[in-house]
Amino acid sequence: MQVREYSIRTATLQDMDGARAVMLDTVYRDFGTGYVPRWHADIVDPAAAYLVPPRHTLLVAHDPEGGEIVATAALDSRGPAHPPNPRHVAERFPSGDTAQLRRVYVRPEHRRRGLARRLVEELLAFAEADGGYRAVYLHTDPSVPGAESFWRSLAKVVHDEREDAGGGQGIVHFEVPMGGGR
Repeated sequence: MQVREYSIRTATLQDMDGARAVMLDTVYRDFGTGYVPRWHADIVDPAAAYLVPPRHTLLVAHDPEGGEIVATAALDSRGPAHPPNPRHVAERFPSGDTAQLRRVYVRPEHRRRGLARRLVEELLAFAEADGGYRAVYLHTDPSVPGAESFWRSLAKVVHDEREDAGGGQGIVHFEVPMGGGR
């Protein structure tokens, strides 16, 4: 396998079409849901969701060979909402105090090269530099190949909806340690 030196940086307005394409391709291909406005509104306007608010960010990874965006990762200050998430999860991770990792997506042909891990490390550094976050939260769909094992390698499960009566949404909720706890 050829090793590529991906360029990871904070997204700019010029990156929005490429970032949106990675995100939409992921929700259609990997999640099988397609675009669902109540879940994916940030995908339509990632600049407003991640570039404008000062405590939010969107990172992109560029393939050095083709120059196209091949991965995204975002962070915002909104905790998980109840509903649809369990009440105790929403209460544990309130908006404003919680850095939520979102849209950590890598195109399939660029996976298993450490890109997602590098993106997450950059997001965690952003959250720590902010100084106002007390927790880092994310949720994942365990039906996406590799997603659950990846997050389990970096974070602690705080709730697995598959264990709920009826299975909930089937989502797994995680907390990522801040600082030296990783």
